[in-house]
Amino acid sequence: MTTTIPQQPTPASAGPKQALLEASGVIMRFGGLTAVRDVSLTVNGGEIVGLIGPNGAGKTTFFNCLTGLYVPTEGTVSYRGTVLPPKPHLVTQAGIARTFQNIRLFANMTVLENVLVGRHTRTREGLFSAIVRGPGFHRAERASRERAMELLEFTGLAAKADHLARNLPYGEQRKLEIARALASEPGLLLLDEPTAGMNPQETRATEELVFAIRDQGIAVLVIEHDMRFIFNLCDRVAVLVQGEKLVEGSSEVVQNDERVIAAYLGEPFEGTPQSAPEAAPADAPESAPAGAPDDDEAPENDEQQENDK
Repeated sequence: MTTTIPQQPTPASAGPKQALLEASGVIMRFGGLTAVRDVSLTVNGGEIVGLIGPNGAGKTTFFNCLTGLYVPTEGTVSYRGTVLPPKPHLVTQAGIARTFQNIRLFANMTVLENVLVGRHTRTREGLFSAIVRGPGFHRAERASRERAMELLEFTGLAAKADHLARNLPYGEQRKLEIARALASEPGLLLLDEPTAGMNPQETRATEELVFAIRDQGIAVLVIEHDMRFIFNLCDRVAVLVQGEKLVEGSSEVVQNDERVIAAYLGEPFEGTPQSAPEAAPADAPESAPAGAPDDDEAPENDEQQENDK
């Protein structure tokens, strides 16, 4: 059962209907493979926006472009009117946090320690302070622990604060990733398949958690294959097919669009190239050229680790 997060002052906050994220003409190429084709998307304050599409549609690649893991070949990504630098830790510092399709916790750290990692962009104590360990350091450490426990209470994990992350059930590991992302006090939270592998009860609990996050004034952009979850949750839904945005609108509009139905059934539809080599599935590693990353996996590098924090 979720509780209310005490409000924290943050420059990342924004009122309803104020544009937070603006992606304009984003193109991502890997050699001869175009994984994302001229995709534009806006997320406003207080909104929950869904991003759906068949496997290989380029959804995770688009997320990686938004969060600085990839530098778009063309196009811009802005947050609150400022173009974001292609560095994950700077994107997080600006006010965007994310989770990953494949759980990326620090398995041998406790639940509380995992959430504390997410606080690093909101603390001002530097190396010298950490070495000296003066009063300011102890105040900051105490405040971070208090905030982390508030987030664990919010996500229903407070009773397991001292457990190792690897010992949590799968559904609770997903919640812990969300708690860690919230620790950076984002104005926008990106969730990559948050209900993957969950049973119906866990999915319902995740839906309630996302609504509670939105009620705190945090906008949410979510990738998901569970259509019932998406259409119950989202104010707007955008559909990617072969790297292109096919349609965007309310749940009702998207559900009744014949092109969306055809795309999910694997049938060709008007307006999408079928023979161009770069239209190969963006998420399928077996069809990607040498050196192209799997769309379902963010790169294992220092920048990813910074963003994962």
